[in-house]
Amino acid sequence: MQLQALVALLSVIGAAQANERHARLAKKAVAVTSSVVAASSSSSASAPSVSSAPPSTSAASSQTSMSSVSSAAASASSPAGTGAVGTSIPPLSQITSGMPTPSTLPPSSTFPAGASAPIAGAPSLPTPFVFQAADWPPQDQVAPTNSEEVSEWMKELDGFNIPTFSPTADGTCVGDPVAASQAAQRGWWTCGGYTSVTDIVACPDKLTWGVSFDDGPGFYTQELLDYLSEKNVTSTFFVVGSRVIERPTVLIEEYMAGHEIAVHTWSHRPLTSLTTEQVVAELGWSRKSIKEVLGVTPTLMRPPYGDIDDRVRAISLAMGMVPVIWTRTPSGATFDTNDWKVPGGVVTGPQSFATFEAILGNATLLDTGFVVLEHDLYPQTVDLAIGYTLPAAMNYNPKLTLEPIGYCNKIPATNLYRESNKNTSFPYANSTSGDPSVPSGSGGQGGGKSGAAALNAFIPLSVVVASGFAVAGALLM
Repeated sequence: MQLQALVALLSVIGAAQANERHARLAKKAVAVTSSVVAASSSSSASAPSVSSAPPSTSAASSQTSMSSVSSAAASASSPAGTGAVGTSIPPLSQITSGMPTPSTLPPSSTFPAGASAPIAGAPSLPTPFVFQAADWPPQDQVAPTNSEEVSEWMKELDGFNIPTFSPTADGTCVGDPVAASQAAQRGWWTCGGYTSVTDIVACPDKLTWGVSFDDGPGFYTQELLDYLSEKNVTSTFFVVGSRVIERPTVLIEEYMAGHEIAVHTWSHRPLTSLTTEQVVAELGWSRKSIKEVLGVTPTLMRPPYGDIDDRVRAISLAMGMVPVIWTRTPSGATFDTNDWKVPGGVVTGPQSFATFEAILGNATLLDTGFVVLEHDLYPQTVDLAIGYTLPAAMNYNPKLTLEPIGYCNKIPATNLYRESNKNTSFPYANSTSGDPSVPSGSGGQGGGKSGAAALNAFIPLSVVVASGFAVAGALLM
């Protein structure tokens, strides 16, 4: 999608409306399970109260009715035909907001406390997670900042140069014209595609797809995991804290199967629209939920909607998390499949897949690899992935290599989690240390600084795609 088209779209639906739709769609997904499992009354994205425990994965796995789809029709219209476990993939034309709700699947594997981690040096799996409402913020609401946890996490910013930009109105260009006019100075990705050499935006090797999925663990993630296992493909999962506490066993299966786990905030809000304390809370509670379940703390994060600027980058890096965004071409086309728009009826399945096919065509023109935005929260997005986008990529000519984002960027697996990371300078040392490699200062649209000025050096994507991610990757070694 051209940048101009994206801006036009954002003028119609602001970030606040997008957030509302995101929550409404998540609630719709959860309704499938809650209709047959009364105990699952706290919905996936609407829970105004968390007085009862989130639905467990076993509850989410209860079978529900599904309108049958002809296997022959699915096979004729789908590159995959059927999923890895024999479930029918709807014809592309039937993947819409009104499609029949599919069944959910039980976990393929379970792992006891004390099971060895898949990462060298990482702790074994902790005691199984038990949800206690008093221990967590309300789901899908911006995490409050008046807690002891947030006060402690704020100390991680000490000594780092955190820009003092005011929060944007709603994370959109049209919602805050003043901030949009300062996009270059802010390094605002949403308005102008500004990035830093500390951002990961692609894979260094040409024709390599950095595979990732956002917003889960979802009710349909298990089907995706089974398919990825069958095809021997691993991915990076950017998980939402509010979903992690609902489906901890799914997160464990992702991790133990060798997929990379990264932070995607607590409530999926545009981070530039939040105060510094709120950004810290959103990142902190998400990574805490992951550690409670897996025993490890991720060192990669993705901002919801790609909404990041100088201030949010600085906070993320100070908290030990490197930002990851999807690829954007020099002409402004973003590698966003728009699969997340299908459940809401904004686009259709065929339109989303056509966007992905265009992405693959654009990817062949790059001198590097690429990162694509996809999601595992909704049945439509999972069906698109296992029935269409993944098979299309695996059968593409020229041949593509499918790898997780950390792996394709040559980041050692041990560096992906704080507990196993042995690199004391990763991602950056405290800026009061006097280390010349530490980022400092604040800059606008610059010319590809590295090392000391990398944190605040925002440069056009044409430069970042060529070298920026390589700089960020090198810093992780």
